[in-house]
Amino acid sequence: MKIIMEIESDLPEPEVTEVVQAAINHEKHIAKYKVNRYSMICDEFEEKYDMNSNDFRKKFEVGEIVDEGDLFDWYAAKRGVDHWKKKLEVLSKITI
Repeated sequence: MKIIMEIESDLPEPEVTEVVQAAINHEKHIAKYKVNRYSMICDEFEEKYDMNSNDFRKKFEVGEIVDEGDLFDWYAAKRGVDHWKKKLEVLSKITI
């Protein structure tokens, strides 16, 4: 997929490019942090319940596992990992 972006600015093109690249790098940094943080939470639940987070999410979404205690926290953390991984994948493929 190719997306063309137009930026109206009186600044020289190299300065605008630098700002856009810095913004992308900042978002990548945030995405990496979020993936790492949510993954750590999932790791704790995987150890506690002796189940893989992918399997847990599938079973939770179809109702095979009922929300008891802290299971919704695990589900939220797994969704967070998946969400931020997708964002990071897109951000990592942007070239300027």
